[in-house]
Amino acid sequence: MSEPEIHNNGSNKDIQKKIGLRVRAIRKLQKRTIDDLAQASGISKSMISKIENHHALPSIAALVTLASALGVSVSDIIETEEKLAAEFTSASDSEENVAKTGKGYYTFPFASKYPKKSMQPFLMIARKGEVTKHSVTHEGEEFIYVIQGTLNIHIGSEEYEMGPGDSIYFNSLEAHGIMPLTDEVVYLDFFA
Repeated sequence: MSEPEIHNNGSNKDIQKKIGLRVRAIRKLQKRTIDDLAQASGISKSMISKIENHHALPSIAALVTLASALGVSVSDIIETEEKLAAEFTSASDSEENVAKTGKGYYTFPFASKYPKKSMQPFLMIARKGEVTKHSVTHEGEEFIYVIQGTLNIHIGSEEYEMGPGDSIYFNSLEAHGIMPLTDEVVYLDFFA
């Protein structure tokens, strides 16, 4: 696989806008205030407002937490209403449309137009010095497969060093976080 390049072609703003509009629409359909959602999710009112107004892209953990608090799936927040039998993504589409999250990762949600999926796959790129140290929990299960580079992941009290071809499957309720050990790590992250 060629080394992915990070492009700033406006896709970050497009993804921020799409997610913000969907979070606001779902919240308003439920006749809930930002304060209600903040209390239910544990995410600050300020951050929810930033997300809804397209000023911040939530981390994947925050996206999972918001979806849970809204009683919907992550797919409900990021997918469109189109009906598809399959969704193809070219290498150039995923590599050119990654967006940076607040925790320093670059991410691309695969199959964002595919309705009612059982899992949400993401292309993830983590660069040494850009990812902030963190530990998150959220509902569901997670599977990570490393494509390029080396990373350290902690899950609960255990730590694992992972390189190309390594994978791990775990319960996302366990506190976990990833740090790149090489300059750049490219991996796939699946949430179910």
